[in-house]
Amino acid sequence: MTDRKPCKVCNFTRQKSYGLVVPSLDELKVKGCEFLGFSPSEPVTVVLEDDGTIVEDEAYFLCLPLNTKFMLLHDKEAWSPLRRMDGGTAWMARDSMMLETDAVDASSAEPPWVDLAQQLKQDLASIILMSEADLQTLVDAPCPELASALGFQEKRAVDLQETLQRVLDRREEERQSKELLQLYLKAVEQEDGQQEEPSQPSQGGDVPDGVEVDSASGFMSRTLMVLKGKSSPESRLSTEDLQLVVSRGLEAMEQVLGWDTTRTSALLQACEAELTRRLQLVRAVQSIRSNAELERSQQSSKKNAEERDVETPAQGSN
Repeated sequence: MTDRKPCKVCNFTRQKSYGLVVPSLDELKVKGCEFLGFSPSEPVTVVLEDDGTIVEDEAYFLCLPLNTKFMLLHDKEAWSPLRRMDGGTAWMARDSMMLETDAVDASSAEPPWVDLAQQLKQDLASIILMSEADLQTLVDAPCPELASALGFQEKRAVDLQETLQRVLDRREEERQSKELLQLYLKAVEQEDGQQEEPSQPSQGGDVPDGVEVDSASGFMSRTLMVLKGKSSPESRLSTEDLQLVVSRGLEAMEQVLGWDTTRTSALLQACEAELTRRLQLVRAVQSIRSNAELERSQQSSKKNAEERDVETPAQGSN
């Protein structure tokens, strides 16, 4: 039994967590999938829950401390840091806090941009995974305080906020283009005499306040309001919300939203495409960073070698 390692596994939302005792990384994947309810035929990636480090090497796995916590990810899922409070529903609690700020005296609480600034300090690429609400929060943050939290000079913080504003403007332009296209298609349908009953278009209207959410769905009221009442909701959702929508699947989302198969399928495809786009951007940024670090390392090694070559003749002449 000395070669068996006690550890913990969880899914990407951290809502499910189990303790295991396994002898190897492969056994961790097998048992972890079984406990978390994953299909054994689907490939999974093992990462450290606290910082997202990918664990692929068996020797590295065996060197990790006992009771290390791992996260198992499917292909469309990505690690993200635990936000503000412990527990699997931390990101959901954050959304709830945002909804209740008007009713709760938050004078002693930290501004919401502080948590987002900490994420950026750990990894600037996390900008890609942020929702429009998160980006707007950073744009509206006091520039000197934001610069201090990030460890930037104030000029660099100004440049960052301007870049975030351009990202928001681009997303808004994309949304307006989609809305114009939808209006055009509706006009064509009307000209062709294919008008639908008035009750059908009204199904996509804004969701009233206080909408009830099925406790089994795991969605917050704010997320459902965005899904039902906004055009191009995929661009307004956080990456965690997109992952949750995609992971639920067609049948479950039909029940949650109360839509027909065609409309629900279109929403899932849009969410999956947006999620894939963001993950590709993250991988591209990480690849650029890795190549830059490798190039700096090679240049440093070359410089050290040249310095040694210069010092060696000088020492020999003495």
